[in-house]
Amino acid sequence: MKKRFWIFFLLFSFFIGLSCTYAQETTKKASLYLAGKVENTHKEPLEDVEVFLFVNNTPVKKVFTSSRGTYHLEIELPPEVIKNGKLILKFEKAAFKTKEFKIPNQAIAGKNNNFYFKQNLILKRAIGPAFWIATIIFIIIYIIISFELLHRTIAAMLGAAIILIISCTIGHFDISYHIISFERAIEAIDMNVIFLLMGMMLVVGVLKKTGIFQWCAYMSYKLARGNVAILSIISCIFIAITSAFLDNVTTMLLYTPVLIEIAIALRINPFSLLLPGIMASNIGGTATLIGDPPNILIGSYAGFTFMDFVKNLIVPVLLSMVLLVVYNELFFSKEYKKGKVENVEKFIEKLKEEYQITDRTLLWFGLFIVTIVVFFFITHGLWHMEASVPALFGGTLLATYGVLTNRINLLELIEKDIEWATLLFFIFLFILVGAVEEVGLLSLIADWVHKVSHGNLVLSICIILWVSAIMSAFVDNIPFTATMLPIVAYLTKVTPGAESNVLWWALALGACFGGNGTLIGASANVVTVGIAESVGYRITFFEFFKYAFVYMILSVLICNIWLLLFY
Repeated sequence: MKKRFWIFFLLFSFFIGLSCTYAQETTKKASLYLAGKVENTHKEPLEDVEVFLFVNNTPVKKVFTSSRGTYHLEIELPPEVIKNGKLILKFEKAAFKTKEFKIPNQAIAGKNNNFYFKQNLILKRAIGPAFWIATIIFIIIYIIISFELLHRTIAAMLGAAIILIISCTIGHFDISYHIISFERAIEAIDMNVIFLLMGMMLVVGVLKKTGIFQWCAYMSYKLARGNVAILSIISCIFIAITSAFLDNVTTMLLYTPVLIEIAIALRINPFSLLLPGIMASNIGGTATLIGDPPNILIGSYAGFTFMDFVKNLIVPVLLSMVLLVVYNELFFSKEYKKGKVENVEKFIEKLKEEYQITDRTLLWFGLFIVTIVVFFFITHGLWHMEASVPALFGGTLLATYGVLTNRINLLELIEKDIEWATLLFFIFLFILVGAVEEVGLLSLIADWVHKVSHGNLVLSICIILWVSAIMSAFVDNIPFTATMLPIVAYLTKVTPGAESNVLWWALALGACFGGNGTLIGASANVVTVGIAESVGYRITFFEFFKYAFVYMILSVLICNIWLLLFY
């Protein structure tokens, strides 16, 4: 009896042990590693794509792609499931078509208890509610800004706020209405541009306290010795040089009142000095990274240095300045001949009394700091630092010196000389452009330009140059340039021969020179006309157009010939 019991016990133990071993084998898990990269049709990495793993139709894990478009997913599953189960990767992102990919079990590589699979993917754009909402809002805000129906800062703020509220409410429940996340909106703001503008505003705010800009106007008249045509040439040269190292809006703010006063004394229409001054400010500002807002945007986006702009744009700028001198003489010669001062020497003495240097110590210190800032602008590529760093450095040093020596009122400098409305405009404009870039509008435009040009470099140069010029003549060139940045970046990559960055220079020349075309084409135009109107000299849209548009066409033609011959 005992013998039977022990035999039964041993058999029972054997079967129990065997079943436990089998159970362990069947419940034992292996590690599955999934990785890859997600790109758009332009071969650009896509960030924040939701990557889901479905196992036998059940979602088990979700990850997001990085800023480089890569994803890494790790999960533990039974080996049998990995080898024979239904494994599906699902890729989902707002404004893109959702894509599912069934992982072939036989393609999964295994070693020991680890399994690996890599899948790269290209997501195509989807034109849905988010696309149309963002596009319509952008166009409406663009029209409001261009025709000054609202202050441009309020308009840009309104557009950005509407887009964000839609994304965070309706877009939270339905991804097809999601335009841009708050985090992506913040990333879209180019702080290099904001800080560069802020730094230069501080520099100009301190320097204008010295009277240097009014003194330059006095010197212009002194050198001309009463000859109005020569005075126009000299003032244009002064304005162009100043615009290249400050910015054209600030330059015209400082020079406009002085030019009006000189025109009144000469008994000529201020229009004949102001219009050439505006043209010179926009042309001169084109020569450098910091001279015109479109250049600041291009330089920051594409990573160009101060000297990159000078080397590539100085020749068409100089040629256009020569054209401006000839054009002014043809257009305003009769008006210039009217300019008479009975006693030239007495008038020069009067200007000397009115337009003196008011603080020589501050001026010399300011010029020393500006020299340092310009040195760093020229060499900032060697130091691998953004252009905003020397601008902030110089502006802060000047402001600190002015405050410590009681030459500058800090509150007045911060409140009046830093144009907060302009800085806020740029911030919200970046968010607006980031939104339409997210939904794919800019990609569609880039594809259209590439299709029309058939990838031909000559056609691409002409299209970008002339579209930029004509558009910038009728809408503010700042939002237009911001819109074109991703488009030109894409075309530079896919157009054979564009490695020389010629398309960027076509955009810079088109946007800056095109701003000369009409009264609303550039901020400097609007500022100058506004000041003239405030003192009783109204310049109509048609008067401006009649003079400026022909010159704009001729100057852009010079740029076109230059770009085609030397690139």
